[in-house]
Amino acid sequence: MKKNIIPQTYQISVAERRKANNHNSFLLWFTGLSGSGKSTIANLVELELHKQGIKTYTLDGDNVRKGLNNDLTFSHQDRTENIRRIAETANLMIDAGIVVLAAFVSPYKKDRENIKNIVKDVNFVEVYVNTSVEECERRDVKGLYKKARAGEIKNMTGISAPYEAPDNPDIEIHTEAITVVNAAKKIIDYITPKLKLNNE
Repeated sequence: MKKNIIPQTYQISVAERRKANNHNSFLLWFTGLSGSGKSTIANLVELELHKQGIKTYTLDGDNVRKGLNNDLTFSHQDRTENIRRIAETANLMIDAGIVVLAAFVSPYKKDRENIKNIVKDVNFVEVYVNTSVEECERRDVKGLYKKARAGEIKNMTGISAPYEAPDNPDIEIHTEAITVVNAAKKIIDYITPKLKLNNE
């Protein structure tokens, strides 16, 4: 069946879409433990970009699992498929000229490497929201750590499943040493040159 799949070529290029939006498009990938602050920081970054007139969209773990990926579990295999689908979705949005923000635990290095391969290295910005498991468990904003400790949740990253921290992220945020506002500013400062079109 795959041999009968022929990608359609459209007349509007990604360069033309970016030019129409007056900014570049790429993926900001936030990785870190549950409760590390990924979504909170991504939300602030998106708000600031919106104020600047940048076209954005945020993909978040819980939101995506309620719709696009509601058929997946938290097994190693399904986590990998979860990330693959999100990367492919982000890739379509990049092609549409949008800055995509994605906040996902994404615990495996191999999966994050695959994201980079799908969207291309030049379109990938890895943000490691580095928060200790102790701090995440202290916050426990969703009550997940408590449930994991009680044995109600299996494969909880940081408790009963591993988290493989990035070796060389583009941006590293130590949330126990920096405010959310300053974290967002650090990210905005980093991506501002990347937002500009090549002819500017």
